[in-house]
Amino acid sequence: MYLPTTRKEMTALGWDALDVILVSGDSYIDSPFIGAAVIGKVLVDAGYRVGIVAQPNVDATTDITRLGEPALFWGVTAGGVDSLVANRTATGKRRRQDDYTPGGENTRRPDRACIVYSNLIRGAFKQTRPIVLGGIEASLRRIAHYDFWTDKIRRSILFDAKADYLLYGMGERAVVALAQALKMGEPPTTIRGLCYVSREKPETGTELPAYAAVAESKEAFADMFETFYHNNDPVTAEQLYQQQDTRYLVQNPPAHGLSSRELDHVYALGYERELHPYYAKSGPVRALDTIRFSIPTHRGCYGECNFCAIAVHEGRTVQSRSRDSILAEARDMVKHPKFKGIISDVGGPTANMYGFECPRKHGKGCCPDKRCLHPSICSGLPIDHNVQVQLLEALRAIEGIRKIHVASGIRYDMVLADKKAGPRYLRQIVHHHVSGQLKLAPEHSESAVLDVMGKPDTDALLRFRRQFQQLTAEIGKKQFLTYYLIAAHPGCTLDDMNHLRRFAEKELKLLPEQIQVFTPTPSTYSTLIYWTGRNPFTGKPCFVEKSQKGKQAQKDALGRTGERGMRNAECGMQPPRKGDTAQQTKRNTRRRASSPKKYRPKK
Repeated sequence: MYLPTTRKEMTALGWDALDVILVSGDSYIDSPFIGAAVIGKVLVDAGYRVGIVAQPNVDATTDITRLGEPALFWGVTAGGVDSLVANRTATGKRRRQDDYTPGGENTRRPDRACIVYSNLIRGAFKQTRPIVLGGIEASLRRIAHYDFWTDKIRRSILFDAKADYLLYGMGERAVVALAQALKMGEPPTTIRGLCYVSREKPETGTELPAYAAVAESKEAFADMFETFYHNNDPVTAEQLYQQQDTRYLVQNPPAHGLSSRELDHVYALGYERELHPYYAKSGPVRALDTIRFSIPTHRGCYGECNFCAIAVHEGRTVQSRSRDSILAEARDMVKHPKFKGIISDVGGPTANMYGFECPRKHGKGCCPDKRCLHPSICSGLPIDHNVQVQLLEALRAIEGIRKIHVASGIRYDMVLADKKAGPRYLRQIVHHHVSGQLKLAPEHSESAVLDVMGKPDTDALLRFRRQFQQLTAEIGKKQFLTYYLIAAHPGCTLDDMNHLRRFAEKELKLLPEQIQVFTPTPSTYSTLIYWTGRNPFTGKPCFVEKSQKGKQAQKDALGRTGERGMRNAECGMQPPRKGDTAQQTKRNTRRRASSPKKYRPKK
């Protein structure tokens, strides 16, 4: 069942009014990968009437008033990506395409979407029901934060949007508790995972340095961030509060993660895996090509990379679905009229973190003084790829499934650390689950830069690469590794990028094409370093490239030679024909690989 998007759809469901209206910067794709769809389904399952307005026109009130006014609250999200990241590159250029907009043209999601949509609602309804912010844009901007786009410290987005509440993290548990409190007329201010505005200074909790102080002093900002970051674990976190103007932002401790049984229930709520017909009239959304037939297996990440927001948004504790739940979803997928036998992905933030967790976390929380994987893998983390091996074997046995890709990317250091099941897992991946290329994210080659990133050294990368190539050669397939790299990350100089180039040429035998310029996003350690110019782990100054010219030079250090033949040789790709798009080039490559005689060059 779709959530209703029009009055006609409400009537068909027998609803004369709605309890909750969700407003999203993404188009409405009814998929377990779309946050607004999941939250809507969870609320409907709890007995509430929920509708959705996706990508409303912000220059008129026609869209935002289409469903009327909710009885309980408005839920506002920028979508699955921070709107400024979705709309602009790291060098400030406007992105032309949006994979979550029908037709693909990037014209529907405004910058600072949470603020814009909240203002749109207030303009149309004046004294309306509470406005509740959620999603990654709100979650990562919930306290005073560095904003790359204006190069200054901004207040909590809750204040700038003039909203009533903010739910952070994965919000299923919190949003149902909020709906229940509002329905009963009770104050929701004790709900975990919720932020609210208080005119009085809280009597309990930990006070963060005030907004005025952190906007003025980088040292105060760094102190604030450390306290904030170390209060993200639901087992150990305290309530935090921060003065913003004459009022206080109050952040309750995080909501506890869902159990395996609860996760199973969320993912069994009957998703259509399609763009809602109301929005499909405007064209297809490219995101569906990736997510329609993908299966999420878990949440959270052990990696805690300094440039990544997953640790703050999803958490450092991995929560996995049961194998039965995943298999049931795959069997339902087979029945979909558009299913062609290929599951695009089975994974999560990192595919091979499924099915195991450190036993101390559930009772004592995450370690306050060390990480699971960096600078080395913790001996207390029981890495066991057997669980995922068994899952993949069971999935392959389902009738109607021809191929299963593992496209989420994997942590190669974890594969190597698992002496018992790691070799079997890698063999299975190589034999059955590579879609031509396997994604790795080494990000860099230089130890000093990798240390600032919180990433493993290159020794593990090269060992993994050798094993991958040996196994690929054994089965005679054309498969390759694709590497994601970051330029202009804090701590990285142009010399470091030139060293990375030489490493890629000598050791990887190619020049990777997946290069991105570091974008500082709120609530990450890398962004803290970018703003302060100091490494908080060592206390020492850290070089930061802030000029656009310098950033582009770092990216060009890998991409300016045009040695496409070298790249193609490793990938098994033919040089692109004049006028071909990147997709056409890849498609032609697959055809050549499957029918080499047909595509043999003529003499």
